[in-house]
Order: sequence, then C-alpha cells, then structure tokens
Amino acid sequence: MTFDATLLVYASHLCAIKKAKMNTLETNRNLIIHFMDSIWNKNLFEEIDQFLHPDFVDHSLPPNLPADKEGLKLWIIGTGMAFEHRSVIEDQVTEGNKSIIKFRMFLKHIGPWREISPTGIEISTVGYRCFRIENGRIIEQWALLDGNSIENQLRESAQGCKIQE
Repeated sequence: MTFDATLLVYASHLCAIKKAKMNTLETNRNLIIHFMDSIWNKNLFEEIDQFLHPDFVDHSLPPNLPADKEGLKLWIIGTGMAFEHRSVIEDQVTEGNKSIIKFRMFLKHIGPWREISPTGIEISTVGYRCFRIENGRIIEQWALLDGNSIENQLRESAQGCKIQE
C-alpha cells in the first residue's frame, strides 16, 4: 500500500470514529431532553425504564426516599402535589457519557409546601442536573434546585409583595 493509500485509510477511520462519537453525543443529549419532558413534565412513568438504567442511583433525593427509580417517582409525585410544574432546559452540555443541564422550573403553588398553604401564585426558579449515562440510559443523577428561592417567593407573595424576576 502506498503512503497516500495508507493516509486515506487512516483518515477514513478517523472520520468513522468522529462520526460515531458525534452520534453518541447526540443520542445522549436527546435522551436527557426526552427524559425531562416525558418523566418530569408529563409524568409518563410507564416509560421510565426507557430512560433509567436498572442500576440507576439518584444522588439528589432526600434521605427519607430510596435513591433509585421508585424514589425519583415519589419525589416527582410529591412535587406535583404541591405544584403544577414544568421544567424547561435553558442550557445543556453533553460530553462523553455525561450531560449537564441548566433548567428553569415554572411552578404554580397548588398544595402545601414547607408549611406554606397553597397560594395559587406562579413562580420560577433555576436548577442544575448532572446525568451519567451508561448503555444508552441514565445510571446516575445529581441535582441542585434553589428551594430557598421558591420558599422566599411564596412567603413574599403571601405578604402581598411580588418579587421581580
């Protein structure tokens, strides 16, 4: 094989590797987008196994909930008892088997939360989620949501003040 032919074969292999990585990144990115919409926004729990690995661990749940798929479902159901909620991804970075999102959670206060009676007001807060993906499904999740911002907005609203966004 000539040098030019060897170089062409090498370049072809590099292109194939790059294309496979791009496809994996796009697949991982879309997995998270669809997870947030189907599970968090639409509560389609019958589809949860399409998104979560059998060994899924949620590192962000409170200690009174199991750190698995069932704990996550309980957390989402509990959130739905206090708020009509919708999460919108504002930014996403996906690299390798990890994806991190910045999201805005829009909330309408419909049930008791942190000993605050339902106010009916609509608020929002920002949160972050980090996902690790294995074999096409989420195996680990970490999350940070500004619960104090939610509480402050609800308490201020109850006192007749409106916090500007």
